[in-house]
Amino acid sequence: MPTYEYECQNCRERHEAVQRFSDAPLTDCPRCGGPLRRVFSSVGIVFKGSGFYKTDSRPSGSSSSGATSGATSPSPAAEAAPSPAPAATAPTAGASSAD
Repeated sequence: MPTYEYECQNCRERHEAVQRFSDAPLTDCPRCGGPLRRVFSSVGIVFKGSGFYKTDSRPSGSSSSGATSGATSPSPAAEAAPSPAPAATAPTAGASSAD
């Protein structure tokens, strides 16, 4: 079950409550009886162990078509890509090609 944090609008006291998803949100402060509002904060997630990478979910003995070799080396298309043409091929301003 998730833990929710509430803040009182009157006394600014913060309270935590363990509730089900289907439970109604708390409305009254247990300290002063003022109105509560739910406080949202970021959640820290830490992935530990195996199974979080594409290669961890595959058996070590089998290999699919380029599953492991493509991740470590550049693709053949990237190696065979031609370099860009030099900029000198374009005519310069003011040059006349008609004689």
